[in-house]
Amino acid sequence: MVGRNDPCPCGSGKKYKKCCESKEAITIEEVQTEELERILQTFYDEYPERKDVSKFAELVKSWSASLSNYLEHEMVEAIALDEFFFHHEPEIWTGYLDKQEKRIVRPSILKVLKEWRNPRVFVGEVVGIDDTYMKVTHILSNETIQLRRESDKPVPVGVHLFCFILPDGSDRENHNLAISSLIFFPTDQNEVFKNFVKQFESQSELSAQTYLKENGKTLWSLLGENGYEGGEYTHFEAGVLQVAIDFLEKNNRDYEKLLEIVEDYLVEQQPNARKEVAIAAGAIRFGQENGLFEPLEITIKEIAEEFNVSTSSLNKYYHDLNNYYERIKETK
Repeated sequence: MVGRNDPCPCGSGKKYKKCCESKEAITIEEVQTEELERILQTFYDEYPERKDVSKFAELVKSWSASLSNYLEHEMVEAIALDEFFFHHEPEIWTGYLDKQEKRIVRPSILKVLKEWRNPRVFVGEVVGIDDTYMKVTHILSNETIQLRRESDKPVPVGVHLFCFILPDGSDRENHNLAISSLIFFPTDQNEVFKNFVKQFESQSELSAQTYLKENGKTLWSLLGENGYEGGEYTHFEAGVLQVAIDFLEKNNRDYEKLLEIVEDYLVEQQPNARKEVAIAAGAIRFGQENGLFEPLEITIKEIAEEFNVSTSSLNKYYHDLNNYYERIKETK
């Protein structure tokens, strides 16, 4: 147990009673995490500076020439921004860290900043999940890391992701955080990543990091050619959601509460339905009976007829959703 007059374990150099004792409900790790998040957010608030904007604009123009047919301009800009900072003009990031190190008092934070000198791009497959971290394996190097989750939204094993990473400051080996955009890809893009690995293996004289630095734009182009438009859902999942939205909008009903549950159900459970409308019909009955929108004067048979599905198909996904909903309520 830390005594009141002992040095504070957060590393500030102050006595515990003058530092974190008053924050009894907050752990030292939470205090450090909050400080590191502030440092990252400040970087994106302040950079690129005016003198670097023209270089960044040129990079965006180059990436847009390849990707504008597939992705919204805002997404191209977001992808290009991290490429600009960490692959093209890394001295912007290291210069920012130099300034931060002069202002920081806590030795524990200074130690982390020294570990943050070399951000890495990481393209991986999720192979495990717990409450705080995802276990992710790099598709090119087979390196496996623990990547901090950014929300409690479900992440299924087997999906791929893209981000730039840094050590998360926890002192645990291979524990990392995503610097900015953590992008998940729907499972109907898995074949693209397999083909990208084959391309890499045919040019194996390059390291994984060098290959991604030189061929990052190629990966995004391959995704675009395969139908990726920046969404987190497969075309099938997006179709289910759109059918349900269209029905509720036609009946002047709010769909936000229902969609939040159905989205998580689709991603986490990966239902193997033949028709989008079968799940959508089951979702309407589920939403109606759980009070997720203002009730409609409609029977189960009429819902089935509206969506042109059998009542047995409707009921299968209604029961699936109900069971899923009960499980997630128990965990909260």
